[in-house]
Amino acid sequence: MGNKRRIRIDVPALTRVEGEGSLTLKIDQGRIEQLQLSIFEPPRYFEKFLEGRAWHEVPDIVARICGICPVAYQMSAVQALEMAFDVTPSDWVQRMRRLFYCGEWIQSHALHIHLLALPDYLGFDSVIGMAEKHPDEARRGLALQALGNELIKLFGGRSVHPVGARVGGFHHAPDTLAMERLHEKLQQLKPEAQALTDWCASLPMPEVVDNFISVAMTNTTEYPFHTGRLTSSEGLDISAQQWEQYFREEQAPHSTALWSFLHNRPYLVGPLARLNLNSTHLPASITARLKNKGVSFPSQNMFHSMLARAVEIEIAIEEALAISGSYHLPDRPYIEITPREGVGYGMTEAPRGLLWHRYETDAKGLIHSARIVPPTSQNQARIEQDLHHSLQAFGLDRSEEELRLHCEKVIRNYDPCISCATHFLQLKLERR
Repeated sequence: MGNKRRIRIDVPALTRVEGEGSLTLKIDQGRIEQLQLSIFEPPRYFEKFLEGRAWHEVPDIVARICGICPVAYQMSAVQALEMAFDVTPSDWVQRMRRLFYCGEWIQSHALHIHLLALPDYLGFDSVIGMAEKHPDEARRGLALQALGNELIKLFGGRSVHPVGARVGGFHHAPDTLAMERLHEKLQQLKPEAQALTDWCASLPMPEVVDNFISVAMTNTTEYPFHTGRLTSSEGLDISAQQWEQYFREEQAPHSTALWSFLHNRPYLVGPLARLNLNSTHLPASITARLKNKGVSFPSQNMFHSMLARAVEIEIAIEEALAISGSYHLPDRPYIEITPREGVGYGMTEAPRGLLWHRYETDAKGLIHSARIVPPTSQNQARIEQDLHHSLQAFGLDRSEEELRLHCEKVIRNYDPCISCATHFLQLKLERR
């Protein structure tokens, strides 16, 4: 197939990346003339919705921002407000928040791997076709997702848009019997999570090494979920309060969503970035199994993202087992809050990457201003950068269908949004 051709590939329906999006690819004489990932994000006004609202309303409001990652939005918000009010939750609350977060990682990663990513690597159009040939793997994915949802519901009252979190702790504490049942289910599904990691590590992956900046939280004692410092693979080490000094957002001409840059460069957030910066916290058993498969972290191959999610499911189950196994009822699952005028910052690791919040309150605890930076917007510039690099490695002389499918595979690697990846299948092709 010769290079003397011009092709234009338009994928017009990238829906629900907190809005709408599309991909445009133009290749002229064997080189990329135009490549644009456009996010048409409609006004959602969540930050404006928060202005004038009482501090105790914030966790329930921000949980509605994302149906897949409500825990991340709640945990970042309560952190920021607790800083603004100068209060420190109890050790019990901090451990239960970590357990709460484990549920979100398990359900989100299991959903992405089995329903969205695996069909790409196994040659199927959807999970329905994949399930016919790999029924046990599909059932495993659903079982792991259900486990994560059950954990979220235990603290949140429900698995979608949970309402159990509050500033200072939780509205209620699960009883010991419910925690014992959860602990048993975690033990039952631990081997399934191990099998998933081994299977993902054995799948053939494109060998595309790229040079990108990894950004994630790190913690000296444990794998980060909701506490730690913000670091990068190039030596950054800052607190949540310093985020605005190093990162900037700008409007891309072809997109209505903001893009984020670190020192004027795209960067990666998410499971691969976390593993790259926290590989020393991996259990020795996981490291050994990955080594036997010929895989190690840190990795500069973006196609290791799916494997990173499988590893994080194992990490979350190990953490959940440790916390649930030593569970006890507290005297009270929260501390009383006295609002005051202040500014607070919060950051946690959503399944898709770093989530940063900033709130300014008045003396009554009413929200004066709010700013939220989600992981999807932080990865947008990096996705375009990756598409350029990956397409060159893949070969621009491929057929239009091969190029389109490869672009979709690259974008799904970032898991920008569940429905986004699922509906990224319509193609408009213009050939000159």
